Amino acid sequence: MIPQHASALLISDLHLTPSMPLTAQRFFDFCEKDVSQVEAVFILGDLFEYWVGDDAASQSPFLQEVKSALANLSTKTKTYYLHGNRDFLVGSSFLKKTGMTVLVDPSLVKIAGHQYLLAHGDALCTADVGYQVFRTWTRKRWVQKLFLAFPIAWRRAIANHLRANSHAQYQRNAKISYRQNQIKANVTLDACAASLRSHACDKLIHGHTHLPAHHQESSGEQIWQRWVLSDWDLDHPEGARPRANALLINDQGVRSIDLIKVC
Repeated sequence: MIPQHASALLISDLHLTPSMPLTAQRFFDFCEKDVSQVEAVFILGDLFEYWVGDDAASQSPFLQEVKSALANLSTKTKTYYLHGNRDFLVGSSFLKKTGMTVLVDPSLVKIAGHQYLLAHGDALCTADVGYQVFRTWTRKRWVQKLFLAFPIAWRRAIANHLRANSHAQYQRNAKISYRQNQIKANVTLDACAASLRSHACDKLIHGHTHLPAHHQESSGEQIWQRWVLSDWDLDHPEGARPRANALLINDQGVRSIDLIKVC
């Protein structure tokens, strides 16, 4: 039975971390003030900058504050969580304490009478073969159990090392070929078409790429719509204008909500 709701807000890629306090505060405000008019909230991954285990979260005052905000959110509206590439280790202990319902990636949902396929989006970036190999390995249960058996300090060090390497590689590739780098960092038409076809759906919503837009796409006789969610960043105005968007779906249709303007 797929989730069915008359209205919903969808967000992703907040990358919450203590070093981004303005972004975190906007999320806390979102949980408190912005959800009263919808039946459900869907968080499509990368809510956190990184996650190295539920036990590590219990030692972090910041993550405990996020947990409380999510638990409060779940008392106001049905809240769903779909893992991203940064927080795929969020476990059952944390989810139970927040009251959220976990979804597999991808998942079909029905909102305002229409079916949508929800995904984080990283699995659709099939042009990046190296990342897809890494993703396959890190999703293996035995690899995750091995990682979670390490001391928390080791796990944090590994996570920081991987993040630094990923950023450095992106910068190197951008200097060599900006266009090729953009292709590798984005979803592919074939992957979107295949996923939608396997779920008999023609509407896809995802995050991950930080390229918010609404696309009308086709492959052969297959036609679909694709919405990309915004990332959130209110702490680095020197890089780009502050952003914090949500996708609102109700009986009026689908539209992007600028949460900076409404706060």
